[in-house]
Amino acid sequence: MARTKAVLGTGARLSDYLSASLLARVYPAELVHQVLDEHGVNSQRVRSFPALAATYYCMALSLYPEAAYEDVFAVVAQGLAWMRGGPGLQGSQAAPTLAKSSISAARGKIGCAPLQVLHERACVPLANAKAQPHAFYAGLRLVAIDGSNFEVPDEAANAAEFGYPGSRTGHAAYPQAQCAVLVECATHAIIGANLGPYRVAEWDICKPLLARLAPGMLCLADRGFNGYAHWKAASDTGAQLLWRCAANRQLPLVKALNDGSYLSVIYPNTKSRRSRSGEITVRVIEYGLPGVPDAQQRYRLVTTLLDPTPAPALQLARLYHERWEVEAVFDELKTHLAQRRRTLRSKTPGGVRQEFHGWVLAHYAVCWLMHQAASAHRLHQRSLSFTGHVHLLRRAQPRSGAFPPSASTTTSALVRRTAARGRRTAKHH
Repeated sequence: MARTKAVLGTGARLSDYLSASLLARVYPAELVHQVLDEHGVNSQRVRSFPALAATYYCMALSLYPEAAYEDVFAVVAQGLAWMRGGPGLQGSQAAPTLAKSSISAARGKIGCAPLQVLHERACVPLANAKAQPHAFYAGLRLVAIDGSNFEVPDEAANAAEFGYPGSRTGHAAYPQAQCAVLVECATHAIIGANLGPYRVAEWDICKPLLARLAPGMLCLADRGFNGYAHWKAASDTGAQLLWRCAANRQLPLVKALNDGSYLSVIYPNTKSRRSRSGEITVRVIEYGLPGVPDAQQRYRLVTTLLDPTPAPALQLARLYHERWEVEAVFDELKTHLAQRRRTLRSKTPGGVRQEFHGWVLAHYAVCWLMHQAASAHRLHQRSLSFTGHVHLLRRAQPRSGAFPPSASTTTSALVRRTAARGRRTAKHH
């Protein structure tokens, strides 16, 4: 049975649900213009729906998964009234209307590349070693990489681009896209994101994110990323690695270490193993979790941290479980930010990719706000509720109607309200 289309409500404004000035603070208009210019898709004259507004619209769209395109445009238009020289958000002028086809045309002109580049330039790690020491280990910033799948509309173009999962009856009801993210563990900030077809190997989706790794990071990953080529490509970035690997992988003991771990070597293939060419030395840590329900009999980690003195095996075994923070990020994206919507809404592959990057940009904006509050008021960011602050942003009401001019004032107010919520949460627990 068809559902009734959700609406934002009569007279709804972007500032009633999401602080538009927050988006402008995290993604300044100057940077957005620069990226749009580089891709040759910026508006040459002021239109009813200029490219700058369409870019912010793509971010806001992910926050209202059940609302119609036109309704989301109406509140974005009021939030951007200053661009047209009209009254601000507090003015009486009604938001202009725009046909769905015009919105689709504006989105199509922008494409997904500018949003992807905007993410690469603006979404940087947030944690500070002095203020958030828990975000680091031995001076290394903790990050994690992982992949997940999500459904997209059952359209022929999406099916051809992304593919269906298999099922007992042939294939699933919806095509699925596969995404990979690189996350700062402490803040949940997504600092790298990529999207691809369902049936492509997970590593192929994750590999482009290696460009976001850098010396001074410690990257955590699960068992899907422990091949020789994977290890070499990631370690060549200068980042340190702590990855789980299969318990049956052949890792000969080369040297036992005093903390119970040992040094081993990995090779590109069997021929190289026989000739002992191309070997890479790794450190292996094996441990169990006795008394933990549903725990496996043995866990095995490999790491580039070869010296057990600054990085004892017990500490690394405990540290590895920070990797599960990336699972919390997927939960925030799929459950709390997307409001349990079954699929993304875009009916074309380009639209899906654009919507995905807008989704990730909106998530980062929420994490940015939470980090600002946690830092300013000396709170642990994990004591703050992601869901609560999405709701807070949706209903925040800036004092003035301008997007960039009110950014600092509005963001400060949001930070204070976020911190107050965090203190109440911490006190409650």
